[in-house]
Amino acid sequence: MAAVLMLRGSARLLYKHRKVRAASVAMVCSRAMASKTPVGFIGLGNMGNPMAKNLVKHGYPVVAFDIFPEACKEFQDSGAQVMDSPADVAERADRIITMLPSSPNAVEVYTGANGILKKVKKGSLLIDSSTIDPTVSKELAKAVEKMGAVFMDAPVSGGVGAARAGNLTFMVGGVEQEFDAAKELLTCMGSNVIYCGEVFNYFQAAKICNNMLLAISMIGTAEAMNLGIRLGLDPKLLAKILNMSSGRCWSSDTYNPVPGVMEGVPSANNFQGGFGTTLMAKDLGLAQITATNTKTPVPLGSLAHQIYRMMCAKGYALKDFSAVFQFLREEENL
Repeated sequence: MAAVLMLRGSARLLYKHRKVRAASVAMVCSRAMASKTPVGFIGLGNMGNPMAKNLVKHGYPVVAFDIFPEACKEFQDSGAQVMDSPADVAERADRIITMLPSSPNAVEVYTGANGILKKVKKGSLLIDSSTIDPTVSKELAKAVEKMGAVFMDAPVSGGVGAARAGNLTFMVGGVEQEFDAAKELLTCMGSNVIYCGEVFNYFQAAKICNNMLLAISMIGTAEAMNLGIRLGLDPKLLAKILNMSSGRCWSSDTYNPVPGVMEGVPSANNFQGGFGTTLMAKDLGLAQITATNTKTPVPLGSLAHQIYRMMCAKGYALKDFSAVFQFLREEENL
């Protein structure tokens, strides 16, 4: 009798084990199937292009759109689907990432006549990695929520080099329950994915503050390097000394603006690629608006904004923001 009871108990345990195992397999299969569904990507510029490529490298079918056809051609040649509008992307994909240059671009892509919200499916996950006005981000979140979809704000830090290497930092905000779904995609493009809460002001504000500091430090590095060169110092030696001293910063040791000092940075490639001067001027403009609204004194931020606006007016708009070194060199000859 005892033997029969033991056999029945073993049978029940075996049944439960098989049931749990089957459920686990079903969950794995479900995730695998979800991962194979198309991911929309809108905005294939200097940052968006390598970000979308990293999604493809991780096995995600990408459905792409960019307002400039030439930006889409590379993806089309590699077999990716290219759509005619953001609305068409929303029709084909229920997970969409946007990487856009400005607030007006974001508003048009989401709420325009052919925008995402025209054909978005209920329950879709929309992740915006643009650096835009925090108030615009909150308005977009409300508009998306009205359509029954989910909006996550995920601005990035790290620049084009990090975008290519998949080492971006994402500062993510939105509904916490959706963070894991967003993280699944973002970890394909970044090494740090940080959940910052549900209040949208935090992460856009942090990104604006970071970029204002970056602009100030880049101008300072360019000025110091230019002065040292005029004093007869070898630029590589000067950079080495600065990077062993208290003046060291990211602009001097990782993204040096002087041609010939470092390889693999825009200054080594006639300031092509990288983070455009126009975009830096835009971000500094956002910093000025928020500083005015909060009555915060930002004298160096204001000067940096003026310098980058002058650069845009003098032909540097499409060059990397580290071209401020070249701008200063030309200004001294006037």
